[in-house]
Amino acid sequence: MIKRFEMAAKLSISILLLLLICSRPCLSQDTVWQEIDKGIEVSRFKSPAALVNPDITVLRINPALWDMKLITRAQSEERFNLTAKEWCEKLNLTAAINAGMFHQDYVRHVGYLKTRDFVHDSLVNQYKSVAAFDPLMPDLPRFRMFDLDECSVDSITRTYATHVQNLRLIKRPGENRWQQQEKKWSEAALGEDSTGRILFIICRSPYSMYDLNEILLSLPIDLICAQHLEGGPEAQLYIRHNKTEIDLCGSFETGYAENDNNLQAWPIPNIIGITKKK
Repeated sequence: MIKRFEMAAKLSISILLLLLICSRPCLSQDTVWQEIDKGIEVSRFKSPAALVNPDITVLRINPALWDMKLITRAQSEERFNLTAKEWCEKLNLTAAINAGMFHQDYVRHVGYLKTRDFVHDSLVNQYKSVAAFDPLMPDLPRFRMFDLDECSVDSITRTYATHVQNLRLIKRPGENRWQQQEKKWSEAALGEDSTGRILFIICRSPYSMYDLNEILLSLPIDLICAQHLEGGPEAQLYIRHNKTEIDLCGSFETGYAENDNNLQAWPIPNIIGITKKK
């Protein structure tokens, strides 16, 4: 009886996702953006099969008014990893999210990572997405996500001082690049909308990346490209500014932490943070 109930529940979830995918864009929701300060807003959305409600949190940032900062333990004086909240408190950041996956030494980033004259990892791997900020010329967008099957890392390094390479989720201009798979996890992602605004995204409920991409593209957030930052219990987003404090983390990851029990952010070596322009 229990197995039949579980099968019915899974079938219902699959039908919900299928309806969503076949009818994109149609995840109809009243979008309410809470303005935390000028140029920074947060919104929360429901999603199919949500473990929590609301389930997806999006922080939208105008890069003309806010600076992005790549913070790494390798470049800092920290001896140990910190949570996004602890990085924010230490460095007086307004918000922070994972900078990407890291190696088993719990320090080095997986993929190419550079900020100004400091190269954290010089290896350009097969990951197809690079987030670039800190432009070297005044007429360039302050933040831009690049697809490495459309341009080279060398061309990006000539125009931007900071580069973060990660797994691509969505290719510009809004193309889901994942195939369906059984693996699923909580997700922290970095996105860009059609006006060039930065999107910090976290979803606690576990989805395959194909399904999550379809959900994100269905949301009224004008998402045109995105990259994977982290999954499972290490995924996190922290915001504290003007009486608003949001501290979120993931939990589920297939083959690693198959539960929704994690309630605390885990220490991580590298984050992307924001500060208000002076």
